[in-house]
Amino acid sequence: MEERWKIKETLPINQPPKSLRDLLQKQWLLPRRFVYYLRTRHNVLVNGQYRPVNYHVQPNDTIELTFNGDEFRTPQTHYQPTPMPKLDVLFENRDVLVVNKPAGQKMHPNQPLEVGTLLNDAAGYLKGTMADAFMVHRLDQATSGAVAIAKNPIVVPILDRRISQGQMHRQYIALVQGQMEHDAGRFDWPIGRDLLDQRKRCVDGYGAQPALTYYQVAWRGKDATLVRLKLATGRTHQLRVHLAYSGHPIIGDPLYDTTIASRMMLHGIKQQIILPFTEKIQTIQAPIDDEFKRILLKYK
Repeated sequence: MEERWKIKETLPINQPPKSLRDLLQKQWLLPRRFVYYLRTRHNVLVNGQYRPVNYHVQPNDTIELTFNGDEFRTPQTHYQPTPMPKLDVLFENRDVLVVNKPAGQKMHPNQPLEVGTLLNDAAGYLKGTMADAFMVHRLDQATSGAVAIAKNPIVVPILDRRISQGQMHRQYIALVQGQMEHDAGRFDWPIGRDLLDQRKRCVDGYGAQPALTYYQVAWRGKDATLVRLKLATGRTHQLRVHLAYSGHPIIGDPLYDTTIASRMMLHGIKQQIILPFTEKIQTIQAPIDDEFKRILLKYK
């Protein structure tokens, strides 16, 4: 079978000695399924030689992993690549691409031949390389800001695990209606489906799940407040629903607000990622666009 995906990493000088199994599963967060195939196919090398998973690795060891593709639930993507895409790249390494998504652009296609989405653009950007675009998390179409995209299927479950464990931090800013009373606080209302409108979510809706949002006021202006937000959970429309329920809907929100604005005033301004394999903490800032700035000045 053709070898397609390879990872080669040299362990740092401060790497604690441990079994190869613990390195792969507990430190690097590779799924058991991946480790099974690496072991049974002898596709894991230490300093150029196959080693069993009970072998203890040491600082400065070089680890090579080879994947054939059938290990993955999604070995490749089928996004139609955008020719010469205008992609605002904020960060990139071998495994991860972080881009600044514009407001109004969909994250991914819903139909096989659909184009114009962020994942189409990412596929076009990566065309001709050994990488593909794999979705890790999403932003609503009306939201702008930092989005992480996996460049290979190896790191998708690793990043998924980081998100589920609350280790991938995302911060937002929102301009909301009215003067928020408290300078900082939290919203912990459960969120579920709105049975009256399938597009919407609501507090204590059908199948409600726990949801936690932290907020801090940046400034108060003319009938509006700029607020910084941090997600502790990732429910659909979480920030939009929590703010609307608090009595301070996001200005320009097409579902939860009546204020007319050229765009929804919600932006993912910062993202902190633990990079796969190196485990380096990478903080990425996403600048706001000119229209966001213009509306801010109008209300400040």
